[in-house]
Parts: sequence; C-alpha cells; structure tokens
Amino acid sequence: MMTNGKQDQHKTSNVQVISRAAKILRTLRDHPKGLSLSEIAKEVDLARSTVQRIVTTLEQERFVVAASANGGIRLGPEITLLAAAVHNDVREEIRPFLIHLSNVVNETVDLSVLDNGKVLFVDQIVAPHPLQATSQPGASFPLHCTANGKAILASLPVAEIERLLPEQLKPYNDQTITSRDELLKELEGVCEGGIAFAREEHIQGICAVGAVVFDSMENLHAVSIPIPSTRFYGNEEKLAAALLDTCQTINQHFASIQ
Repeated sequence: MMTNGKQDQHKTSNVQVISRAAKILRTLRDHPKGLSLSEIAKEVDLARSTVQRIVTTLEQERFVVAASANGGIRLGPEITLLAAAVHNDVREEIRPFLIHLSNVVNETVDLSVLDNGKVLFVDQIVAPHPLQATSQPGASFPLHCTANGKAILASLPVAEIERLLPEQLKPYNDQTITSRDELLKELEGVCEGGIAFAREEHIQGICAVGAVVFDSMENLHAVSIPIPSTRFYGNEEKLAAALLDTCQTINQHFASIQ
C-alpha cells in the first residue's frame, strides 16, 4: 500500500507524462510533415529515450503514426477525429462573430484552418450580393497566395514555413508571388499589422483580407473577407479595421473561457 507521499509522487509523475505527451503532440502539430525522434527530443527539450517511450504509447493509441519509412513521426488518425469534433464545436462558437462581421461589412466571411499544407475552408457566411466571392466549406486553397493562407503562415515559425513551402512557389497568374523569400518579407508586415492581403494573386478579379484567431485550446484559425476586386480597391482599410476588431473580440471571448 502506497503512503500519502508516494501517492502524491505517483500523481505528479502521471501529470508530468501527460504534460510531456501534450508538448510532443503540439510540436508535431506545427510540423505536419513529421519529425524524427531526435528532432522531437530537441524541440521539447527531453531525452530521446523519454520521447521514444511516450511516442510508443501515443502510437498504440493512434495519436501518432510513422510519417515515412525512415522513422519520422506525425500526428495520427485519432487526432484527426478529435480535431474534427473540436472544429465543429469551435465553428459553432465562432459563427455568431462571423455573422456580425458579415453584417458590418456587407460581404462574405470565411473561416479556415491549416490542413495538410493548404488552407481548408470550414465555414462561410454568404453576403446577399449578385456578384460575390464564395468557396464552399471543405474546399482547399494554397497558402502562399490567399489572405487566409498568408495570415496563417505569418503566425508560424520561419522554419515551419520553409517546411511547408518550396523556394519557388506555384504561379496562378501574373500577380502571384513565386519567390518564398519575397513572400517571407511580406509576412513580416503581416506579423506587424495583423492583417494579410491577397490582391488577385490566386484568382483574377478576387481580393481578400485575412487575420488569425486562437480558440481556447490555442488552435489556429483564419477569418477572411473575400471580395470581388471592384468592391475591394479603395475599401482595404475599412475591411481590415472591421476584421481586426472582430478577431480581437473572438480572441477575448476564448481567453475569457480558458
């Protein structure tokens, strides 16, 4: 029978393991292509043997899987199922703020997340315009030439951006930034101002502004306003101000319930 002191020590050890496992999962979240055990150990500042024991258990529960034949590790299908449930809950929680923003600017508003190196649309409030820019939830767009994609990229470490994007980026038209270095310079401005712009860089005739929000579990989401170019130019500041105000309100909402 354990004494009170040993029981407390046992509880502390269990909590520490959970904390370390969570740290490993968060690290893998930021590296969708996967990491080796040594790379994980370096990122979380733990011994490789400790990481290996925790990763083995996580693998048995399908929270992580092998990323490649050479031993890399990435998030597994069980995390995807949990994330889907979280996205649904978060989407419903954020939706009233998106509706309010759409009413304020009288434009369509999107909610999206980072998924497999692309930006995935998970919700949309459609404005009643004959001419509008819409993308159905479930659609994926590139990161480097969309406002929501740029907003997400600007919130990631440079090393992770370099993992996600090649040095030469795919051109979609003459407006697309095709140099990763050039894009990184633009992302510095996004970090400072909190707003990303896309000026017909993905689809000609379509512009957008985007910014990020964090839910109560610190998961990253992007809110964006896609708009035909005919209604965009000259209204950038108004759209950006309304978007920033809404994102600040969303962040305050989630901070209050942590």
